[in-house]
Amino acid sequence: MAPKCIVIGSLNGQLQLAFSKLAKLQPKQNFSFAIIVGDLFGDGSSENELEEITALLEGKIEVVLPTYFSLGNRPLPTQVVEKIQAHDEVCTNLFFLGKRGTLKTLEGIRIVALGGNMGDSEGRSKPESNAIGRFQPTYSESDARALFGIHKTDILITNQWPKDVRLGSGQSVSGDESSVPSELQCLADVAATLKPRYHFSRSDEAFFEREPFFHLPEEEGNGYQTTRFISLPTWGSKKALYAFNLDPTAPPLLSIPTGCTICPWSAAQSKRKVLPSQRESFQRFAPSDQDRDPGHKRRHKQRAPPPGPEQCFFCLSNPNIATHLVTSIGNDSYITTAKGPLPSPSFFPSLGFPGHMLIIPFEHCPTIDLIFDPATRASTFAEMQRYRESLHQMLNEKSGGKLGAVTWEVSRSGGIHTHWQFLPMPVEKIRGRLVEAAFQKEAANLGYEKFKTIPDREQIDKHGMNDYFRLFIWTPTRSEGEGRAEGEAQDLWSAPAHKGVYKTESGEEKITMLPIQPENRFDLQFGRRVMGKLLLLDQRLDWRDCTQTEDEETKDAEAFKEAFKKHDFTMEVEE
Repeated sequence: MAPKCIVIGSLNGQLQLAFSKLAKLQPKQNFSFAIIVGDLFGDGSSENELEEITALLEGKIEVVLPTYFSLGNRPLPTQVVEKIQAHDEVCTNLFFLGKRGTLKTLEGIRIVALGGNMGDSEGRSKPESNAIGRFQPTYSESDARALFGIHKTDILITNQWPKDVRLGSGQSVSGDESSVPSELQCLADVAATLKPRYHFSRSDEAFFEREPFFHLPEEEGNGYQTTRFISLPTWGSKKALYAFNLDPTAPPLLSIPTGCTICPWSAAQSKRKVLPSQRESFQRFAPSDQDRDPGHKRRHKQRAPPPGPEQCFFCLSNPNIATHLVTSIGNDSYITTAKGPLPSPSFFPSLGFPGHMLIIPFEHCPTIDLIFDPATRASTFAEMQRYRESLHQMLNEKSGGKLGAVTWEVSRSGGIHTHWQFLPMPVEKIRGRLVEAAFQKEAANLGYEKFKTIPDREQIDKHGMNDYFRLFIWTPTRSEGEGRAEGEAQDLWSAPAHKGVYKTESGEEKITMLPIQPENRFDLQFGRRVMGKLLLLDQRLDWRDCTQTEDEETKDAEAFKEAFKKHDFTMEVEE
């Protein structure tokens, strides 16, 4: 059975009440240990508090199970400091973790503490040269950085909150929010580096329990380490006690639990190693010789860190982004022509440009579903859909109804920056269901799961998948009296027995999705390979074999912008 633990908010000197409560709970609950966050002792201003401290030191207040504490806002009382220096404990079963300390319990649970508050660097660094420094409620950034070398952390205790811990959370603080402590970047760095299973802090008159969040795995197949952040109010308040089971031997999860969000600091973590699949996704704009060598990753385990927004080749904040490829910028997303497009500029004569486009959200996030803010997530998806509809209208006009389109998306929580790829497709291949058949066959050949059709467009956000490959297959509606061309296959697309095709503003569409299991490898070029074979462009399956000069890329982008101009909603002028 997994060890059972209990965490208690600041006691502020209420020693007798708290330890008596623990003594009553212990026979039934059988906790392995207890942790006290914040201040164990008060300010020593009352006679009763001084009497309780003396009783505790003399063993007259019983601590019935191993109990650990660090520092809160106050320094430890002098008599407590002297007892710890002499005996390494306050009394039987009551242990000081230090201002900055780590301890492994008998159950194998590692507890890491960084107590006190961040103060001015000079005032904090000097006391470290003597024994008293470890009892002072201040710490420096160097104290925080010193914890980075701890590889496995089950429980992290801090007196202040990590910066942006509420980012991406739908939970609110219960109680007096003004009692929430300062949020600090150095604590965010500690939490992001240590990846604790539980992170406890104090918030004197408030309670906050964030949704659990997952960290991106350092190596593909390593699973997802999750963290729960809980901040407890002072003893005597509601929810000042928090009990839980913790198995220190439990491996990381192979899939992301329901209700779990992405780590709020994932974009800022510069020390993570990149996944093999991540490299493929962001190196589309930054080719490297080592990517041409299939044995490179086997021979060299060291990988470059994944890019943040300033280095990501899909982020407009990157000063080196290929701006000549960008063709339209909206409020939440933008579109570009693809680098190394699958078709050549002359492949679709009615267009005069490749037509291979990327629709990219502004948010630097591995999937649309994991964009932190719900309003931003909704507006981003809506605008990307609007871009697709505008592209459909352009194709319909330019091709006279001869071209449909396929949009595909690889949505993986271990990715870098999600995006959609858009490509024209002759309508006869769509109406004859050749597109669907090709994707289904290739998925079967690779041992992937089966595609799942979304029967109703309104259900697109209720697909029940964490990682997936998504296809949007669109064709313009036949005009009245339009017959089939000679030799055209029977139209199975909108036959009554064919479910999942619904009307759009410019035609008909079907959405189908392929679940991706986190423990399985997935070919990020899956969509391009299938589309290339459908269009008989086998020699252009690798985008690196289709590179163009910057002048050629600019020419294609300008030709697209001219064709798209009347359909580009970002060009609309409000009256």
